[in-house]
Amino acid sequence: MIIADFHLHSSHSEDSDTPMEQQIEAGIKAGLKHMCFTEHMDKDFPGSTDDKKLFEVDTDVYYRHCMECRNKYEDRMDVGFGIEYGCQVHLREHNINYVNKYPFDFVIASQHLVDGIDVYYPEYFNGMSEREAYLKYFEATLESICLFDEYDIFGHIDYIVRYGPNKNREYFYKDYADVLDEILRQLIMRGKGIEINTGGFRKLGNDANPGREILKRYHELGGEIITVGSDAHRREDVAGDFDRAEDMLKGLGYTYYCIYKNRKPVFLSLI
Repeated sequence: MIIADFHLHSSHSEDSDTPMEQQIEAGIKAGLKHMCFTEHMDKDFPGSTDDKKLFEVDTDVYYRHCMECRNKYEDRMDVGFGIEYGCQVHLREHNINYVNKYPFDFVIASQHLVDGIDVYYPEYFNGMSEREAYLKYFEATLESICLFDEYDIFGHIDYIVRYGPNKNREYFYKDYADVLDEILRQLIMRGKGIEINTGGFRKLGNDANPGREILKRYHELGGEIITVGSDAHRREDVAGDFDRAEDMLKGLGYTYYCIYKNRKPVFLSLI
């Protein structure tokens, strides 16, 4: 079974109110051996004010708490200190400096915003067909992959399909193959990995993020670095659908997945 959840949020993230300890206890109950918290750092998130910075974790407080939990649970759980930062073109220098300031075990780069709008919100899709909106998102993702370097894996590459008008019902890899292939080639060339994010199963029902076809193509192109994450913001979702993720990865020919220690991949067997 998959024993590592490497995409997790707690009450240190803007969109979760679950204490870190509860997430860890849920992981222990699920049989996990490794958990890495990846709290949100989305600087300049729309709606932020001078008094309230949305999706900007207090990293010093988060780090201290994570180390307390690492020590508290050291005989039952390997607790990692990670971050999920949001990509916007003007944040290049900020994200480089930020990542190098802290002793992260693992860094996820994610594309949440396009033109300053989170694709979670319906207004992102205003004035565009679904295909145009998806293509614009993938093109922004490719730009970020080529611009940023201080990360280990790129998160939930087709995150946008969770929130499209038809979700993934009319979404097919072949319709975006040119840009998606280039995304995967650039990641492989740069030594970066991807994740299988089981939050997709919760949002879509029948597929992960990225979807099966992206996972298949990444493997075909020679991609080797893949992590597994639940994207849990609640304890109920920790290690959620990991049995489905394992079956999918094995069915696509994967024989291992990764955890990270001090920003270095460690490969764990799937067989």
